[in-house]
Amino acid sequence: MSQPSEILLAEPRGFCAGVDRAIEIVERALEKFGAPIYVRHEIVHNTFVVNDLKAKGAIFIEDLADVPPGATLVFSAHGVSKAVQAEAQARGFEVFDATCPLVTKVHVEVAKLAREGYEFIMIGHKGHPEVEGTMGQLDRGIHLVEDVADVARVQPAQTGRLAVVTQTTLSVDDAAEIMAAVRARFPQVREPKQQDICYATQNRQDAVKVMSRQVDVVVVVGSPTSSNSNRLAELARKLGVDAHMVDNASELQPQWLAGKGRVGLTAGASAPEVLVQEVIERIRSLGAVSVRRMDGIQETVKFPLPKGLKLPDAPHAR
Repeated sequence: MSQPSEILLAEPRGFCAGVDRAIEIVERALEKFGAPIYVRHEIVHNTFVVNDLKAKGAIFIEDLADVPPGATLVFSAHGVSKAVQAEAQARGFEVFDATCPLVTKVHVEVAKLAREGYEFIMIGHKGHPEVEGTMGQLDRGIHLVEDVADVARVQPAQTGRLAVVTQTTLSVDDAAEIMAAVRARFPQVREPKQQDICYATQNRQDAVKVMSRQVDVVVVVGSPTSSNSNRLAELARKLGVDAHMVDNASELQPQWLAGKGRVGLTAGASAPEVLVQEVIERIRSLGAVSVRRMDGIQETVKFPLPKGLKLPDAPHAR
């Protein structure tokens, strides 16, 4: 069977501004306060990133009871509930919030509309930390729907003031389908002012749509826990292309590429470029002779660091 001849590299791919910021918050906290720095939940859903930060002195926990008094604590990029914020404050930790600003925007909107008497439908995946954080902004009146079937079952106390929010890392197409079902059942529903799905998720999915028409197989670099990485692989399959997700180059199976002339390669928003480059080398070792970068959106978004972590005139490279 023939081996791959070309790698088509998606643009954009890999780290988004929220992930960049979250990792930098942990690194700067380690630099400024020394190890250990405690992080509630994986800072971002990527095995390589988490292991790298562990090696530098970060300790990842789920329960704040595991954090010693007076310690420095970082909230992950996915955001936390009001209850977790209150507990951290009560325990007296020095807290740095690495919640992605686009997730924080959703939290702010929920709080604002709740004060105006709104109930909410949240489109998202049960158990995902971002969903738990957003739903945990309120004590009641926020209902999770994971698919179109859930929309028929949801029972808000009233429908006059009903608003929709979404997890930021969903499939754009799936979210639109669920939103249409919500709109059909609750015609007066208030939709998000701007779609809650983040720019990076949208851009990476758009790139996979373009790429899938030009390749024989798609490889997504991302960890199994990464929602946006899983959506990229799902999207390629929906478009009729074989797709496989790998945490790193060692997971790539040669049989996936056998008989496939062109391999599409992308990475989820929490996957570092070093892993992409290792996968490229692995595919080259299996026969690919060229790498072609797709034309695509150049992302220039950058989010500021929290006060207290900006180092004076210190160049910080990663």
